[in-house]
Amino acid sequence: MTTMSTMNLENTQRGPAERMLDLILRSGAHLWHNRPGVELGGKWYARNRKRQLPGAQAVQPGLHVTAAVGLYRQLLEIYQLNPELLARFASYALLETEWRDLKVAAAALLLVQSKAGLPIKGDDGQVAFHDDDYRLVGEAMILYYQKGSKRMMSPKAVLRVAELLELEAIADLNRKAGFGDVASKKAPLGRWKSAARQWLEVRESNQPLLEGLVKAGYKETIKKMARKAGYQPNSPVFFELLGWRQKQSREGHRTVGLGTLNLKKSERFDGLSEVEICQRIVAERLSYKEAVGRLPKGLGLTPAIMAALLPSLSDRDLRIMTPTLESLGLLADAEIKERWERAIASATDQRSLNVAKNVRSQALREKLEEAADRAVQAAVSDTIADSDLEVMFLIDKSGSMEGAIEASKEALSRILAGFPPERLHVAAFDTVGTVLKPKNASRAAVQHMLQPIKASGGTVYGAGAAALHRDGLRIRDGARLIVIAAGDEEGEQGRDFAHVLVQLGFKPAAFALILSCRGAHHGRTVRDASATLSVPYSEIDASAFEDPYQVTRALKAMLDAPVLKDGVMVASSAWLEKVLAQPLLQKPVL
Repeated sequence: MTTMSTMNLENTQRGPAERMLDLILRSGAHLWHNRPGVELGGKWYARNRKRQLPGAQAVQPGLHVTAAVGLYRQLLEIYQLNPELLARFASYALLETEWRDLKVAAAALLLVQSKAGLPIKGDDGQVAFHDDDYRLVGEAMILYYQKGSKRMMSPKAVLRVAELLELEAIADLNRKAGFGDVASKKAPLGRWKSAARQWLEVRESNQPLLEGLVKAGYKETIKKMARKAGYQPNSPVFFELLGWRQKQSREGHRTVGLGTLNLKKSERFDGLSEVEICQRIVAERLSYKEAVGRLPKGLGLTPAIMAALLPSLSDRDLRIMTPTLESLGLLADAEIKERWERAIASATDQRSLNVAKNVRSQALREKLEEAADRAVQAAVSDTIADSDLEVMFLIDKSGSMEGAIEASKEALSRILAGFPPERLHVAAFDTVGTVLKPKNASRAAVQHMLQPIKASGGTVYGAGAAALHRDGLRIRDGARLIVIAAGDEEGEQGRDFAHVLVQLGFKPAAFALILSCRGAHHGRTVRDASATLSVPYSEIDASAFEDPYQVTRALKAMLDAPVLKDGVMVASSAWLEKVLAQPLLQKPVL
């Protein structure tokens, strides 16, 4: 029972498309953490004094280096097999996903990789043509702008591209790949400086854009970006808006911003009453970050001040700040409560489950958990909206799952809550199958359903399917059946499992395995069954669902899985075409 890091295939058998799917299914959703954590087995966990992880190493807030290097290496492997596919994948990621750190890593790679539009000369020594320039795609990712869009890269993301490339481990990967001078001590940054300068120039020339970013709390981020990129503003207004006093450089070449500057420094609220502070917040339309940093010592964040700041908060901010709203008593206000409920209803990930741990009210906790359920349900609904889909979920509770069954229950509860009850058919099995039925479509109901399951007995996957058949399950003509198994695959021969399914009248359109435990051995039942029937197959670790951002993304990917043919995984055309059909992102005309 072991976690297979390559979807049970040797690297040499996996093409770039299969590696992309592996990346989507297995990589963590984010690389930067703003709180202390620990690392165990290459994974980041929040530091928790109540839950000690033996052997875990402390990790400071900020970039989780192990995860960053792992994600970058996966992208590099895809690029080395098919540069164009990686460029299209990066374009797809920017325009079609909300996975912010994937965008950062993909942009970083494209900005330094070697396909940079260089001239190719013919036998006569003349330029015959120019090579593809995928660095332009990296630049376009940074420069992409659409008013109000959540897809474009934030100032923090643009800066993080450089910070990622400056990591010594990633710089070493780039040098070995031929993307930089192996003798240089400086990390290869490719066109990042050029792209960052263009990004800054656009904001400088459009003063309302720059003012908006300052109000949103990006002042220091923009300063860091300007320093790192060596940006030279065209007007002292740039420095004035950032409240950035300038000094002459050693070389004496600076000409802008050295005279008297009308610095736009944020004045503190010292000496103002609470009412006056609220009036200033409303009149100046201050953001949360901007206002909190100016509060007088000893006053702090009061209910009135927080209420004045609510219009500046996004739905995501409101969900994250639920404990603060509760502690200030603001959720007792009907209007604020209504706004908060709209915010949690719009959740697209399961982060509200983590927020729920920090609230005192049981009613609020339940609403946050319901929001997490709806996020998964929306992800499933979006994926299967145009298909008649039935899902058979088989849970291995055999003796080999001892110690793993409890660890997998939380992951299963997050997943199963996403499927409509009328389309979801669940059975637990050892050598005999037992049909399970949640009371309703919620995480709490699924947890209640799974609670009695204990590990014991042998392993016969077909027993789970047989139990569902005895219970009356029949798949309608024209409906697609997805068989999702949770276990270690240590069961009967895959061809026998496939034979049982066919005999019972079940014709799977795809298989998926949620690998629930780690160990020295790993069976083959599900993947061999998929190969026998020549239908799509995918695999993911149950631990990946601990990440609140991973559940919705992985479920979508599992429904567009690859096919095993002769032991080799071939990406399904439906999933691959989504990426291949994505036009390469074009650099905007500035």
